[in-house]
Amino acid sequence: MKTTLIIQARMGSSRLPGKVMKNLSGKPMLEWVIKRGEQAKKIDETVVATTTDPSDDAVADWCEVNSVPCYRGSTYDVLDRYYQTALWRGTDRIVRVTADCPLIDPNVIDDVVSLYETTGADFAANRLPPPWHRTFPIGLDVEVVSFPLLERAWKEADKPFEREHVMPWFYTPEGRFKVAILDHDPDCGMHRWTADTPDDFELLQEIFRRLPDPLHASWTEVLELVERFPELEQINETTHAKQVDAIDERILRDKKSL
Repeated sequence: MKTTLIIQARMGSSRLPGKVMKNLSGKPMLEWVIKRGEQAKKIDETVVATTTDPSDDAVADWCEVNSVPCYRGSTYDVLDRYYQTALWRGTDRIVRVTADCPLIDPNVIDDVVSLYETTGADFAANRLPPPWHRTFPIGLDVEVVSFPLLERAWKEADKPFEREHVMPWFYTPEGRFKVAILDHDPDCGMHRWTADTPDDFELLQEIFRRLPDPLHASWTEVLELVERFPELEQINETTHAKQVDAIDERILRDKKSL
């Protein structure tokens, strides 16, 4: 059973262009995601899934220099990009994370994979996007699915948001598959440690600057830090997560131009 961590990464973010290669404490943000994700014990390999857009040459070039497997595929059909990446690697199980989450926690990755295994679920995660409730901070998001089911989604998912966000086909509508969600008690879902906006990135810079060992810090250490310095999270307190059915407006614009 081969388990592949696939990190989606592109330079063309609508709210923070170039974010995945932005310097965060001396390393590109993508490098933090890779190196923290690689620490998960249940991961066999780590792969970056970027796009064929020329702006993502920087991502592909960095991966080549650093010997990180990298697949280049569709810009907006991210489900296709994931499927083609998994097909290329010959993997049995896909673990999805995004390159704007430099505090991704390897123990959380292992816990979600373990939940997937022990429950016999079709799909496992530690959160679902709004309007569902979450109990882990934004920025620790992990999703797990088998290759055969990813292939089925690739064939059958036909809504734009299902293609762009990769996994919604598995949990919308509710009841289509057996879904297992890893929850945390107490509820920590109000925290936001991802880099989707300039304010988000500023917060991450402040967090990384204060962590003694950001490469190995657990998410609970980050929680202790922001609880000790509550003013930190005021930096991005007005930023909101996207809804599950939100799609990049540039998709619509590009279609109109055809």
